[in-house]
Parts: sequence; structure tokens; C-alpha cells
Amino acid sequence: MDKTANWYELDNAAKIVPSTARGANTRVFRLTCELKDDVNPEILQNALDDTVVEFPFFNCVLHRGLFWYYLEDSDLKAVVDEEHTPACLPLYIRGKKNLLYRVNYFRKRINLEMFHVLADGTGAFMFFKSLITRYLQIRYNLSDDIKPSDDFSVEEKNEDAFTDNYQKQRGLSQLREMRSVKAYQVSGELDDNLLPHLLEGTVSAKSFLELAHKYDTTVGVLSVAIYIKAVIQGMNRRQKKKHIVVSVPVNLRQFFKSGTARNFFGVINIDYDPISYDGELKSIIEPVARDFKEKLSSENIERTMNSYSALEHNLAIKMVPLPIKDFTIGKFDSAAKRGVTTSMSNLGQIRMPEQTVPYIDRFSAFMTASSQQVCVCTFGDKMVFGEVSPFKTHKIMLNFFRCLSQEGMEVELGTNDYDET
Repeated sequence: MDKTANWYELDNAAKIVPSTARGANTRVFRLTCELKDDVNPEILQNALDDTVVEFPFFNCVLHRGLFWYYLEDSDLKAVVDEEHTPACLPLYIRGKKNLLYRVNYFRKRINLEMFHVLADGTGAFMFFKSLITRYLQIRYNLSDDIKPSDDFSVEEKNEDAFTDNYQKQRGLSQLREMRSVKAYQVSGELDDNLLPHLLEGTVSAKSFLELAHKYDTTVGVLSVAIYIKAVIQGMNRRQKKKHIVVSVPVNLRQFFKSGTARNFFGVINIDYDPISYDGELKSIIEPVARDFKEKLSSENIERTMNSYSALEHNLAIKMVPLPIKDFTIGKFDSAAKRGVTTSMSNLGQIRMPEQTVPYIDRFSAFMTASSQQVCVCTFGDKMVFGEVSPFKTHKIMLNFFRCLSQEGMEVELGTNDYDET
């Protein structure tokens, strides 16, 4: 992370976050760890104090500059609190000096909520796994030598991987393409206060993998294909004339060597025409798998990475004052969202030090959205699908879980819904 005095430039992906945080889409995500025992808040506070030393840029506050937002060191301290407010409330409030993350707990659950400007899901999980590891070390007198497998140096965690890997090319063209498609839009009755409604569905990771093998495909492809099937089940004949587009964030650390805990992701859009559906899941899986293979090619991944960097390196964009950037990026974001039905982010297998595993039940993840977003993560045999939506009901995700049940899988559901249904 480039640093002058006590301020930091935002990474390329983070530059658009403050301009697009509005309404139900607070750009706040939540990571949750459910333990086997109730949380001790004093120990959690001590663990947080120890952990944040290794992630100093998380203790920054966000300011508005003339041309871009920027982060500044602060002497603020994150205070652990028992959860008593709705999930994923805004963390950035213009004109207010406050941290961009919070840690709270409820019974056996520890929650980390973070403004997307600091990190992506993978980077935030680096912090969260370190926090959980430290908490369990103190709580159960485990060895201080235990470290998460992705324990990089402070310098590696702080680096701006976009800048390190950027190669000049016409990256903005991909961003224009993302707004040229008009996809089927998820709809429903909005919460009166645009509060996020969370739905958590847990299945056996082993059973899901076996189902993927049955269809000769991967877990990622199968997840997206079943979601598309769930969307189709709620569409009428007229709506089926529009394509279903699932936006899939891609962890760029898999393709470019980096230990950064900041944002370092790209996005691919998986496009499916409902007319192709013949009633069999296989008719969705095959074109989805082809789309994944094409868009995850090294050429397209590099192009995706450069599309984010292009925002920073484009001279015309650089020189536009921030208020105009806010307006323009907001409009662009709204147009781009019309080309996406939903987003599904697979954070993969969450690996923890062996000594800590007996104390952990599961992990889950949630990301706010203007309509709907799904996050997937797995710990042990528990694969958790976490959906966030401002809608009062979860029609598509309930269809999704019914599809899994029809395939013979048991599903455990949980929700924070405010209204009884």
C-alpha cells in the first residue's frame, strides 16, 4: 500500500465502492463464525486488539479528496459489542470519522462486518481467521505458535496487488460491455426501511460434491446452474425472453501471486438463455460450464484485472473532480446492474489450524446488494449458502434449496427476518 505521511490510496477495486454505496446496497459484508461454545466478550476484545496489529490499514477512516477518496490512519479502537442492531448497517457515513469494520457477537456467533473499501471476502477472511485463531488460543490455552495457513507479512497484506500486476491496455472496454446487456431482474416486496434480510442454508459439502460428480461438473458450476434453475422456476413466459446473468467474483490471488488482504478480485458474468432449458438440470450445466471455461482463461482473467486498474490509470478519469466522479460512477453502476440478475460469490473451503477445528461449528458469509447476492463458503462438511436481500421474502433461494432437496440433500435453514411469514 503506497503511503505518504499517514494516508493511503485506495486500491483500484475500492475506488468505486463509496460512490456506489446507497440504499439497501451499503457495500458492507458480514463474515460469521459459529463456535461450539458461547462467546466470551472480554477474550474476544483481547483477541481483536492483538489481531489488528497485523492489519494496520483496517484501522483507517475514509475521507473525501479533491479527485479520489483516501484512507487515513486513526487512533480509534474497535470495541466488541453484543449484536443488537440489524446486520450490515452502513459503516461509512459521510463527514463522520469512524472505523470501516465492526466486530460483534451473539451467543455462539462472532461476526465481522466490513466496508468493501478495505478488503474483498478473501482478504477479510485473512483477518477473520486470525481473529478466531487468536480468540481460541486465549480461550482454550492453545499454543501461541498456531497461525492460519495464509499468514503473510504485514507488508504483503498491505500491498496494492492491482497496481503491482497492471499492464496497460484498453481495460475500460470490458466495463462498457458489462452495462450493454439487459438481464432478467429479481423483484419482490421491499423492506420498508431497506433493511437486509439474511437467509442461511447449510448442506453437506460431501453430498454437494457427490452431486457435482454425478453431473460431471464442478461445485462452482453446479451452484450457479441450480441457482439459474431456481430463477427459471419463478419466471413467466414473457420474462423468459430475457437472459439470466449471474455475476461471479473471481479471486485474482489464484492467478497472480499475492498475499494482499486488500481487494484483489475480478468479476465474470455467466449468461444463460432460459429458452435453452428443457426441464433437465444438465441443459443448464453444460452451457454454464462452457461459459466458465471461456471466461476463466488466462487472457480473460488478465483483461478483467486490467478493467479495474484502468479506472485509476485513465488520465481523463483521474482529472475529474470527486463530486462528478460520484455521480458518473453511480450512474454507470446502475446501468451495469441492469445487465446482472444476481451475484454468487464462492469463497471456497475455509481452512483453520488443526488445533482450532474442534471448537468451530461453521463459517458463513453475506454481502449486501440492491436486489440479491449469494455467498458460499465451506468448513468441514458444512457448506453454507448465505443470501442477503432487501426483499421481505426469499422466493428464489427457497426454490434453490427445494432443488437441492429434490436431489436428495438435507437443508438446514436460518434467517434474521423481521416479519413473520
